[in-house]
Amino acid sequence: MIRILIVAGSMSLLSAVPAAAQNTPFSDLDVFQVEYASDVQISPDGGWVVYVRTAMSIMRDRREGRLWMVRTDGSRHRQLTSSDRSQSSPRWSPDGSRIAFVSGGDDGTEIYLYWVETGESARLTQLERSPRDIAWSPDGSRIAFSMLVPEAPPHLASMPPRPEGAQWAEAPRVETRVRHEADGSGFIEPGYNHIFVIPADGGTPRQITSGAFHHRGPAWMPDGRSIFFSTNRSPDWEYQRRESEVYAVSVDDGRITQLTDRRGPDCSPAVAPDGSWVAYVGFDDRIQTYQTTNLYFMRPDGSGSRTMLDQFDRSVGTPVWAADGSGVYFGYDDEGISKVGFVTPSGEFRVVADSLGGTAVGRPYGGGNFSVARDGSVAITHTTSADPSEVAVIAPDGTRRILTALNADLKSQRTIAAAEMFWTESSHDGRRLQSWVVHPPDFDQSRQYPLLLEIHGGPISNYGDRFSAEVQLYATAGYVVVYSNPRGSTGYGEEFGNLLYHDYPGNDYDDLMSVVDAMIERGYVDDDRLYVTGGSAGGIMTAWIVGNTNRFRAAVVTKPVVNWISKTLVADNYDGYMHYRYPGTPWENPMGYWEFSPLSVVQNVETPTMVMVGTADLRTPVSEAKQLYHALKLRRIPTALVTIPGAYHNISNRPSQLIAKVRHTIAWFERYTGRETLYEF
Repeated sequence: MIRILIVAGSMSLLSAVPAAAQNTPFSDLDVFQVEYASDVQISPDGGWVVYVRTAMSIMRDRREGRLWMVRTDGSRHRQLTSSDRSQSSPRWSPDGSRIAFVSGGDDGTEIYLYWVETGESARLTQLERSPRDIAWSPDGSRIAFSMLVPEAPPHLASMPPRPEGAQWAEAPRVETRVRHEADGSGFIEPGYNHIFVIPADGGTPRQITSGAFHHRGPAWMPDGRSIFFSTNRSPDWEYQRRESEVYAVSVDDGRITQLTDRRGPDCSPAVAPDGSWVAYVGFDDRIQTYQTTNLYFMRPDGSGSRTMLDQFDRSVGTPVWAADGSGVYFGYDDEGISKVGFVTPSGEFRVVADSLGGTAVGRPYGGGNFSVARDGSVAITHTTSADPSEVAVIAPDGTRRILTALNADLKSQRTIAAAEMFWTESSHDGRRLQSWVVHPPDFDQSRQYPLLLEIHGGPISNYGDRFSAEVQLYATAGYVVVYSNPRGSTGYGEEFGNLLYHDYPGNDYDDLMSVVDAMIERGYVDDDRLYVTGGSAGGIMTAWIVGNTNRFRAAVVTKPVVNWISKTLVADNYDGYMHYRYPGTPWENPMGYWEFSPLSVVQNVETPTMVMVGTADLRTPVSEAKQLYHALKLRRIPTALVTIPGAYHNISNRPSQLIAKVRHTIAWFERYTGRETLYEF
């Protein structure tokens, strides 16, 4: 039996507030009011931006994207079509007269065209599978895309014929592939991704790649005679998870030519407007946890390859050529801020834009995108900790204009807290650590507040000055929320990001404890009311923390790994950890894997710890959460197991799931407030 009496609490702050209220705190039902922009695409002439406008449906409990357009002066903001089907991947034709996009429904996903002058749209394809990576030919006459070409699954045995009308069980499924499932989608249909070309005025798609390999990311040569892409066409490709090379395929006869050849990934090719250079990204694989992705230039025949940003020490994202061929734009993360950079063939570098992101919505991760017009105007998804992503344009002179205000109605009625950035030093080695703190509504520095440490996943990722509905709700509930980028986080260089190589969890624990101590030194944090939570790698660290200290009053471990041996051999990416995270394989080095498993310190846990996971999670499988829960139950430590039905690793993908995650987390903390609380288990 569970019996709870909370005399003083803050759960009432999570209840819905009247729609007419002014300047009230952000509440959980407000999650359904949040909208954000993604996949911004500026027109070639720089006059328009088309983008995906995503809203949260309260009736269908899902994120729904529709295409919208806005002029770059902020005027004529409107929906592209009246269709109620999901829409994504808008891409301008080279002359700006048409927009190709993908739209889907119960009858499948297809490529559509929209004519800007008339406002009319039409379906271009009738495909068997969903198209991806659509790309216009330079003359606008054709569109390339990638699509799965299915193949028959493995077959071992036939069943005897069943009687007519008999209802037998579903036939067994035979699997022989290395990677056969993926978190977020489940079972991977057998087959291979190939590149297709279709006339822009309609017709039959023509497959131009061949072989039992996956081909993605088409990029046209200016003459339209060949397409660049990346893949691994080695006979042993299934076992070379990080390997890929850049190839070219002839559109006419399908002849494939390999252009790069080294140990490590080469991908995201982009061809200069005059065809003289191909930009791509990659790194020399040194078999370590984190490796900085560099930018490379080569000739179209693969010769003359050279690095462009040797001293940059930040990972480079997808390259985009300037229309005049003067250089390449690219995205990157720098100290918790996502930016756009530009580099010339001679190596001159400048920052073009910052504050990209805001598309994660749940937690303050990076992300977002940018696109470039012929005159050098750059459209971005713009965010701050108080703003989900909006459409913004940076003019060639550096002037920034935010074109949309998708959440203006919500912000006019709610107080959304901004994050305050600060730096501190690690108690382990004095390294500088970047963190952000979000304060509760009506914050009073003379009072004492509970502190919630929220830890990011990855750990090869980062938090930053980006909107987070979850952080806002924790602050509304009365917590001072702090989040940080401890060692192993990206955006601080390869050496910092690789500090967890063969040592994870490691001294990132000391980093986070130093951040907590820095918050206590501010004077308004009650050091007797410390709480901790995190998801994925954040769940791993939360479980590690309670196994190494009793400083926290309660903890919520979300979608964790607690046993590196079982995780490495069960998760959908099971083949990606051996050697890169820990030396050897689990069967060669079982104690090395066990040494860093939170389950190895579970005998030290005294902190009341709730465990939460999605029932369909394939990245940190349910078995991981159950191991921790069962161990805590057998040790008679206060615990609970919360499973989110049907949720993959992105446990808060659906709006109601985000609300459920936050509500259950706060409910658990509220049992251990240090105030008059009665509970029984």
